[in-house]
Amino acid sequence: MRRPGKTTRRTAATASAALALALGATACGTATGPASGGELSGQTVTVAGVWTGSEQKNFKKVLDAFTAKTGAKTVFVPSGDNVSTFVGSKIEGGNAPDVVMAPQVGVLRQFAKEGWLQPLSDEAAKTAGSSLAPVWKDYGSVDGTYYGLYFKAAHKSTVWYAPQAFAQAGVAAEPKSYADLLKAGRTLADSGRPAFAIAGEDGWTLTDWFENIYLSQAGPQKYDQLAQHKLKWTDDSVVKALTTLGELFKDKQLVAGGAQTALGTDFPSSVEQVFGPEPKAGMVYEGDFVGGIAKDQFGKKLGEDAKFFPFPAVDGGSAPVVSGGDAAVVLKDGKNGKAGMKLLEFLAGPDAAEVWAGAGGFLSPNSKVDLAAYGDDTTRDTAKSLVAAGDSVRFDMSDQAPAAFGGTKGAGEWKLLQDFLRDPSDPQGAAAKLEAEAAKAYGN
Repeated sequence: MRRPGKTTRRTAATASAALALALGATACGTATGPASGGELSGQTVTVAGVWTGSEQKNFKKVLDAFTAKTGAKTVFVPSGDNVSTFVGSKIEGGNAPDVVMAPQVGVLRQFAKEGWLQPLSDEAAKTAGSSLAPVWKDYGSVDGTYYGLYFKAAHKSTVWYAPQAFAQAGVAAEPKSYADLLKAGRTLADSGRPAFAIAGEDGWTLTDWFENIYLSQAGPQKYDQLAQHKLKWTDDSVVKALTTLGELFKDKQLVAGGAQTALGTDFPSSVEQVFGPEPKAGMVYEGDFVGGIAKDQFGKKLGEDAKFFPFPAVDGGSAPVVSGGDAAVVLKDGKNGKAGMKLLEFLAGPDAAEVWAGAGGFLSPNSKVDLAAYGDDTTRDTAKSLVAAGDSVRFDMSDQAPAAFGGTKGAGEWKLLQDFLRDPSDPQGAAAKLEAEAAKAYGN
């Protein structure tokens, strides 16, 4: 919720003005166009993160706005996918970045336990506390100390569909329950187009399917317990969720091309199967970023050629809101930690988020970001849904797990859910295998 009053009313023009100022400064001929006379003039902040391509380009626009505001130069250093190894080697070599954008809760927790992080300044924590739901502070804290400011978020409870396919099949309404979702999928299949393109080659997509079903069916308390391995994967609630997921996996009407085709389909290809030139399915479940691919790669107009609806409630539970995100942290061993903390104070406010919102491909969990800053109604609706979820948001469970269980290709949860997609006939056996791998990874 935003505070009332015109002083908090921010529009897309605010973001545009900040961006124009930053880009104007860039044109002056320096890397980030330092503003003369700013409080950090002559200082440099080094930021590391996994972002490449358009994400990196758009984040640099945020850094440019910080430069325009403070006078600090910024340098962005791509970390590659293995952020932990990258940062560890930089610290060991005496060349640590000042700020790291941590892409997973597990990474943030690891850094904190290694003693690498500075706690957030009072200013950053105060600003974040007034604009982020408490759950984001929880995910950014370790043992009661607030280290990580969540800046960029993903909404991983969105089902994307081709409206033309729905119209052709006679599906008049977006599903409001999981049972309705399967019913709509079978109606689509009867009209000649299977329901779901499933990216089974990428195991992380299967973990997201499980997490949405589990969060809705079992509830947030058990979700949290399972995420911390305080609840075993052999629990009846896990078996029930796997049974529910198995109903989808075993139905060739629902899985485009059947399980074998799904196991050979990566995530970008799953989006192409719905929104590409030769569609093979009517829906694809994944995060808000599906819309960006449909728009940028296949020329779809969001809200017309590509739409989404919230992942529906399962068995009478609440509709799930699973999220992911990137948290900004300041390293103790960086050469300019004070200026790095100033960057986090900037990122905590709405202006920084509105710059990227205007550039596209971005969602903010910050309730003070004006929805008008987003470039289209579909992204606006997604952002509104994420913020409105408040404390009911739950972070991607596999991102909270040790990488050996929740984040390694061909191993742990990714592999076992691929095996389950291939043969979903034994949910109890699958749960036992998941528990065995989890126990090894968590060390309990």
